[in-house]
Amino acid sequence: MSTIGFLALPSITSEAQALFDEDVAEDGYVMNVSKLWSHNAALVTNLFDLMGQSIADQNLSFRQRGILVAACASTLGDSYCSLAWGSKLAGVSDPDLAAAVIRGGDKGLSDEERELASWARKVASDPNHTTSQDVESLRTAGFSDSQIFAITAFVALRLAFSTVNDALGIGPDAALLETAPKAVVDAVGFGRSTQT
Repeated sequence: MSTIGFLALPSITSEAQALFDEDVAEDGYVMNVSKLWSHNAALVTNLFDLMGQSIADQNLSFRQRGILVAACASTLGDSYCSLAWGSKLAGVSDPDLAAAVIRGGDKGLSDEERELASWARKVASDPNHTTSQDVESLRTAGFSDSQIFAITAFVALRLAFSTVNDALGIGPDAALLETAPKAVVDAVGFGRSTQT
């Protein structure tokens, strides 16, 4: 029996094949997460559509989204998304900045970016202990209430995606580990091990 994480590999549907084809076109291989989500490919497609809708028209740059994902994934202890998005963040900034965000630091971030990282970490670690002052800090950094709602929904949806992957035993792809900047790899000393 072939497995992915803790589950058997499902039969490949046309929806799953579309996920695989997209991975190969973008990354050159089929990602472990796509194999796992092929159990319900429409669900992951809808989840990512929802993530996109949550931040649509909110003027968040790719770098800002990278900071949000790297900060929330590393706080959760998700090695897969920390490596993937740490690498993406390194590509639009530098590897040391991405590694700092993964480690929970803010070196190299603007005041606005520090607030984003701080908020993502709070949402990921203990959303019941956020305060109105935390939200006010985001406002002071220049974010509107609509943006704050969108950022929070985006982080929560990313956490849902990571939680499914982590709970079902999915580790980062070996190819991802090979292509990630060394500083990012060194910063990710947590979560699931690399899988082939």
